[in-house]
Amino acid sequence: MSKPGALHSSWQQVLGQELEQPYMLNLKAFLQAEKNAGKQIYPPGPLIFNAFNHTPFDLVRVVIIGQDPYHGPGQAHGLSFSVPAGVALPPSLRNIFKEIEADLGVRMSGNGDLTPWADQGVLLLNATLTVEESKANSHQGQGWEQFTDAAIRALNAQRDGLVFVLWGSYAQKKGAVIDASRHLVLKSVHPSPLSAHRGFFGQKQFSSINQYLLGRGQAPINWVL
Repeated sequence: MSKPGALHSSWQQVLGQELEQPYMLNLKAFLQAEKNAGKQIYPPGPLIFNAFNHTPFDLVRVVIIGQDPYHGPGQAHGLSFSVPAGVALPPSLRNIFKEIEADLGVRMSGNGDLTPWADQGVLLLNATLTVEESKANSHQGQGWEQFTDAAIRALNAQRDGLVFVLWGSYAQKKGAVIDASRHLVLKSVHPSPLSAHRGFFGQKQFSSINQYLLGRGQAPINWVL
């Protein structure tokens, strides 16, 4: 049994070697130094690998790539775009819910905890897995991107028929390695209020994902929260 917060055993098999690479050892030292300096880091340590731990490697069906954890108190819990129950919906998540409602003709409850998606095989993967409080993108370039790139490369190479959801130019660059002949790749602008009206709304990606999964003999994702 792995200790709480450790990387899930299925991912250990795929990414275990990455954890021993110099860049990951440097990243670990960086995080420790930041904590020692009294900086508040999000999400809490046990939740850093939350996405991997809720969605084991062999159970991944959909990958939604985000960029950076939320940097406000109580928001980040290791799943891209998600916030714990009871936390106000960030603007991008509000727009995601709006599109789900329009696409599927459902009502979302306003609970922003996307853990039920993760437990159905939706890997909610941020490119960077930690951030300093109130400082967006503060842990970029410290090594996380290399680690999450390795996760995407492994999914692309070792799995078939996944759905990769790439919202915005950052996610699309990160997903450039994906073989679109073996996986479904869905792209649009980012759901943030700055861009959502320029091609996120009306894309009907959530029903497209389910149609693809059904076509492969799989259960659809229940997107309703």
